[in-house]
Order: sequence, then structure tokens, then C-alpha cells
Amino acid sequence: MESKSLVTPTRVHPPARRLRVGPTPAAAARAPSPRWQRRKEARPAELLSAALEVFAERGYAATRLEDVARRAGVTKGTMYLYFEGKEDLFKELVRRTALPAVEIAEELLRTHRGSARDLVKKLLRKRWEVMVGGSLGAIAKLMMSEAGNFPKLARWYHEEIIARSNAVLAAAVARGIARREFRDVDPRRTAYLAVAPLLMAAVWRHSFGHCTTLPFEPDSYLEQHLDVFLRGLERRPGRARKS
Repeated sequence: MESKSLVTPTRVHPPARRLRVGPTPAAAARAPSPRWQRRKEARPAELLSAALEVFAERGYAATRLEDVARRAGVTKGTMYLYFEGKEDLFKELVRRTALPAVEIAEELLRTHRGSARDLVKKLLRKRWEVMVGGSLGAIAKLMMSEAGNFPKLARWYHEEIIARSNAVLAAAVARGIARREFRDVDPRRTAYLAVAPLLMAAVWRHSFGHCTTLPFEPDSYLEQHLDVFLRGLERRPGRARKS
């Protein structure tokens, strides 16, 4: 008599189907690419460009990172991949837009071999290009209007941009005094006086300029300022320096 095996046969189950996470390849191919899907190395510049627009329109206090992200076509989370917060974003914007102009002026001061008068004219023309003809004027207006609410940030901006720029101009004036091209004046004070009309034009452009025409033609305004300012620096026999 044959004995029956007590071993229960093992049931072989078919392999479980793997669940697909996300869209199918065909659906993914049909889905539109997000607007922020660009070259990674180009993204910081695009974020800063959007930041400049939003800061200029809304000011520092009213600007939020999500506003900049929306303008750039990215998510708010993408902003934090490149910047720690709004202050970090603003400082990087200043470094990218204003600091290069300061460095160009410093290099011009080191390399210029002509007269001090020509050097001062070149420095003021370049300052005009970035403040009135470029984007720096919007940042300057922003800092002037909100410095009282953000004194630490304003102090940083003054030290990094304004003080360095005016130090270059003051050195150029001092060079002219040493060469007896200019009369004896206070170089530092004179530098601030030289820039004031440029700053006024920049502030006007980014404030009243949005709702009315400028009361002067920009290029002729600059030329007249250069003429008046440099004539004021000319040496006059028998005239001593006033404190």
C-alpha cells in the first residue's frame, strides 16, 4: 500500500504588478514644460532680473520672495535654492548691478593718465550711465526712501556702494588740486556735491517720471552740470580755500 505524502504543495503566485508613480512616459511627453525649466547656470541672473523689477515697483518692505518667484516663473522654494532670504537676495542684486560700476570707477582712477579734469568728467559720465540711464537709479531711490526703516541694510549699501564711489571721485578731485588744476576745496565734500544733481535726475526718473515728462532733456542736463561744476573747480588767482 502506497503512503501518501503529508507535504502540502507550495502555491506559486504570479509576480506582483509594480505601481507606476507619476505620469506615463506618453503623458509626460505631452505635458507642457514649466516656465522655469531653464539652464541651471542662467537661473540666478533671471531671478535677480525679476527681483530688480519687483523691488523697483514695490519697494523693499512690500516685496516678498513669492512675488519675485512669480515674476520669474518659478516656485518660492526655488528662490531658497539660491538665496537665504529677501535681504540676501537684495544684497546679491546690488553686488551684480551696482558693484561692477564701482569697480570700473576704481580701475579708471588707477589707470587714467590724462588730466584730472578729464578724469572727473569720465567718472561722472559713467555714474550717470548707471544711475540715470541704467538700473542703479531704482535701487538708489529705494534705499533713500526706506533707509529709515532698514538702517542696517542702508548702512551696508552706503559702505559698499556710495562711500566707495564717492571716494574715487574725491581722489580725482584731490589729484587735480595737487596738480594745481583745481582750486583748493574739500575733496570729499566736493564729491558729494558733484553727485547730487545726478541723484536728483535718477530719483525723478523713477518717481515723477512715471506720470509726467522730465522738465529737462537728460543729456543736456548732464552737460550743463559738468560745465558748471568744473568751472567751479577752476583755479582763481588770489582766492583762498573756504572751510
